[in-house]
Amino acid sequence: ELFPKCIFCSSWPVSKEPIGREVEGMNILGLVVFAMVLGVALRKMGAEGELLICFFNSFNEATMIMVSWIMWYAPVGIMFLIAGKIVEMEDVGRLFASLGKYVCCCILGHIIHGLLVLPLIYFLITRKNPYRFLWGIVPALATAFGTSSSSATLPLMMECVEEKNGVSKHISRFILPIGATVNMDGAALFQCVAAVFIAQLNNVPLRFIQVITILITATASSVGAAGIPAGGVLTLAIILEAISLPTKDMSFILAVDWLVDRFCTIINVEGDAFGAGLLQCYVDHNEAGLASLGPELAEVKDDASVVPPSPEADPLILKTVKLGGPAGDANTCEKESVM
Repeated sequence: ELFPKCIFCSSWPVSKEPIGREVEGMNILGLVVFAMVLGVALRKMGAEGELLICFFNSFNEATMIMVSWIMWYAPVGIMFLIAGKIVEMEDVGRLFASLGKYVCCCILGHIIHGLLVLPLIYFLITRKNPYRFLWGIVPALATAFGTSSSSATLPLMMECVEEKNGVSKHISRFILPIGATVNMDGAALFQCVAAVFIAQLNNVPLRFIQVITILITATASSVGAAGIPAGGVLTLAIILEAISLPTKDMSFILAVDWLVDRFCTIINVEGDAFGAGLLQCYVDHNEAGLASLGPELAEVKDDASVVPPSPEADPLILKTVKLGGPAGDANTCEKESVM
């Protein structure tokens, strides 16, 4: 019997066949979770864990230097990779049409997120015009488009949000450096679209659980992505490995990444600026609430100052104590004492 009855409920069939299956490849999502747990454990260790943290920091710096070397030779390697793919494909026009659709999808997604979603969140929380705030950071957004680097845009972004949008220095210099490292919503959006594009290019249908895996892995990997040009492409391999897609097709992404990455950087920088604006609005609201209590407290203080203090109420009031003989005697003196 293929579906025997369950011993707890006779109406629920139980299959003898295993539902899950083993997938070949590296467990990238498990490595990401392990790295996060290991980082928390090293911080909990205190001084004993600093040695291993310094080792990983040095290893990360060495890796970034190697990546910068690779990026100098990347155009030549990408040219040969794409040439090999074009030779293998039967319909080259279909490939270029697919790349064009991919680029348009990424740019359209960034435009919707940058001009509708982020301003709507800012408006719902602050009840202020988000596009006026957005107009104040236009020079920083233009720099982000030109440099394609969140870290390079950071000094100009601080100047724009402080001088044109009224964000205090202690807020902007706390939020913006963290956002330039952690907040990569534009990169996460690009990575999701790129993963789906490579799946369609290889005629691989994505199940619901694979789509959820893409979302979770893209969010986790974008947090650790560096704020440098083409930083999101380096973490795209993690997503492709997590859903068992070939990483060799990343060459198509690298061919058009010079354009897509600029829009990713604009969204990353814009999200950092809106985050600083939201925190400034929250601080202003709290300060206004405390200022509204000022006149009442002053009035209470004025009323209390009219009442003369009594010696019984305050033990530090000076009292006059008479010493000596009877009243009117010349030897009688007065002495002040603190009670």
